[in-house]
Amino acid sequence: MTTMSTAAPAAAPSRERLVSWAFLAPFLIAFALFLVWPLVHGLYLSVTNQSLTGAGGSWVGLDNYREALTDPTMWRALRTTVWFTIVSTIPLVILALVMALLVHRGLPGQWLWRLSFFMPFLLASTVISQIWVWIFNPDIGAANSVLGTFGIEPIAWLQDPAVNLYAIVIATVWWTVGFNFLLYLAALQNIPDQLYEAAAIDGAGPWRRLTSITLPQLWPATILIVMLQVLASLKLFDQAYQMLIGVSTDTTRPIVQYIYESGFVGYRFGYSAAISYVFFALIVIVGVFQMTAMNRRRSL
Repeated sequence: MTTMSTAAPAAAPSRERLVSWAFLAPFLIAFALFLVWPLVHGLYLSVTNQSLTGAGGSWVGLDNYREALTDPTMWRALRTTVWFTIVSTIPLVILALVMALLVHRGLPGQWLWRLSFFMPFLLASTVISQIWVWIFNPDIGAANSVLGTFGIEPIAWLQDPAVNLYAIVIATVWWTVGFNFLLYLAALQNIPDQLYEAAAIDGAGPWRRLTSITLPQLWPATILIVMLQVLASLKLFDQAYQMLIGVSTDTTRPIVQYIYESGFVGYRFGYSAAISYVFFALIVIVGVFQMTAMNRRRSL
């Protein structure tokens, strides 16, 4: 009897562990198949001369990485991506903050404003690209029609290499600003009303309350939004590829598109994998820098 009573408590935790692993198994299997295995296999491909046609596959060591680091096209694509990230992140943060402040302060028909601000974010990139291709049409597009009312000459928005990256920025801002808007709106609703009431009693005006209460309270949300936006903008591909079909993109090709073209157009899977890991290293560096800055801000 003593042996049975001793073994029973030990068996219960064992069964609980088995049940826990059974619940975790589907996630772990999917995680291994769709994240761990592609990372490991991609790293292996980056040190081979594997081709999309199935040829090659022999070990080349770090040759692909040496070629990537000396490839002027890769560096030009990387500069384009970084510049797009800078130019798009600033308006995406500022406009989202302004939109959230306007809605939070009580614009009439708040539900309509929230819906209209967020609705574009729900659309697929192909839909967004087609809409803005029509808007930026140099002959019948709405963009040049608006410019014409001010006496400004038509612009070849998507055909001019000096302009088309900024056209993609405009389309991206219109498409994705709604997500940042919702994050800011949620953060505004979490600011205690007592802070504003105390400031009003002390005689603080709207501008003083904005700069002394609202913006400092929004700082954690701003760091999060900037971090998410930078990482999202670095992965530019869909709208740039779809809006510039048939247009020479040598000066506006993002790094993700160059990775795609190297692997699926040039058939060089090994070289494409090496470029992707160079880009992955850049994203890791940016992420670590942002996390360090956020933690340092919290410790102040």
